[in-house]
Order: sequence, then structure tokens, then C-alpha cells
Amino acid sequence: MDPDFWLFLAVGFAAQLVDGALGMAYGVISTSVLLSFGVTPANASASVHAAKVFTGAASGLSHILYRNVDWKLLALLAGGGVVGGVGGTYVLTSVPGEAVKPYVVAWLFLMGLIILYRAWRQARPKVFSWKSPFPLGLVGGFFDAIGGGGWGPVVTSSLMGAGADPRKAIGTTNTAEVFVAAATAGAFLVSLLTGHWETEGLDGLLWSLAGLIVGGVIAAPLAGWMTKVLPTRALTWIVGLLVVSLAAWQAWMLF
Repeated sequence: MDPDFWLFLAVGFAAQLVDGALGMAYGVISTSVLLSFGVTPANASASVHAAKVFTGAASGLSHILYRNVDWKLLALLAGGGVVGGVGGTYVLTSVPGEAVKPYVVAWLFLMGLIILYRAWRQARPKVFSWKSPFPLGLVGGFFDAIGGGGWGPVVTSSLMGAGADPRKAIGTTNTAEVFVAAATAGAFLVSLLTGHWETEGLDGLLWSLAGLIVGGVIAAPLAGWMTKVLPTRALTWIVGLLVVSLAAWQAWMLF
């Protein structure tokens, strides 16, 4: 068996454990590792979204079982995310995705600071009243496709910054992600088959993809349980610190 399988099994396990528990970072972690191996951005994004179809399904089922999902919010986020993901796929296979990354980084940093402020003030979760979850999903899906990750950081951090219950924000965002990942992976496939996207090297990523899937599926049940049992304030602090750290890291890579 290819050594890449075991390496990416470990990467997939760690990434899904973080993503399933905190609502973000599977795509960012997995894509960053693939890019460090010299994989092109489009190939990395296509591979990660294919893996997220399976890991997202396992994660979503776990969150449903632990009752971490708001069904109305799920439908609106997933609908917007599907449209945004397909649009982002078309852009990524047409123009460099680096052009939009500075705006994503700035948004993440702002949301992270807001979440940390709420944790510091010990603000209690309130009934979420975001009036436009469909556009939020649209933006999250677009940036997710462009960067190979970004759905969780954009959507989860925005929900929590607006005062949503951390468990519901994380569980709903994770469950919606499987629909976004399926649509994005399908869009990459259509782009490849129609000749809009010409790429090489995807066949060499099969063992890496298998490792990401297996590791993520193993970690998903544990991550859902962690979201259920972690104290709300601790969860808020952890998510805020993670968002700010991811934004700082991305800014360092960009500038």
C-alpha cells in the first residue's frame, strides 16, 4: 500500500477531528498539506471536496444523532452553499484564486475577534436571527471552492459572531457542508469532462484521497460527541482562537 495513504489518513483524522468539533478547518488543513506536496490549487480543491462528501456525511450523521442541527438553517445554508460552490468552481478553473484570498483573510480575522470578544464578555447564546442565511451560504460556498477550504471558517464564524448557539452553529454548518462538497466535486467533474478544465496529476492523488476519506470517517463520531459535551464558553474561546490563528497564518502565507 502506498505510504501516502497512511500519511493522509493521519491528516484526514486530525483535520476532521478539528472540523467536526469546531465547525471548521478540514479543508484548510487538508488543502495546505496537499499544496505543500506540490499539488496545484485546482487539483487540491477537487480532491478535498471529493473527500468531504464522505467525511461530511459521517460528520453530519454524528451531529444529527447528538441533536446539534437546526434544520431550517441547514436548508438555507446548504442551498446557498451549493450555488456558491458551483460558481467558485467555475472561477477557480478559469482564473487564479489568489485574487480573492486577501478578502477572505480579512473577514476571518474580523469574525475571530468578534467571537473572542463574545467569549470574554461571557455573552450568552441567543436565538439566532440572521435574516439572510442563503447569501451567507452563497459566500461560504464560493470561498470554499476557491480556496479548497473556507466553508466552516466563513459560515461558522459568521453565525457565532452574530450570537448563535455554538453547538447549533457548528453542527448545522458541518451537516450542510456535505451538500456543498457534493455539488462542488460534481462541478469539478463536469468542468473536466467538458474540457473547461484541463488538468494533470489527479490519478496520482488516489491514495491520498483514500487516506483523507478513511481518516475523516473514523474521526467524525468522536468530533460530534466533543461538540456535544464541551462547555459553551470554552467552545467559543476555542473557535475564536482557531479563526484568528487561521487568518493570521493565511495572511503570513499571502504577504
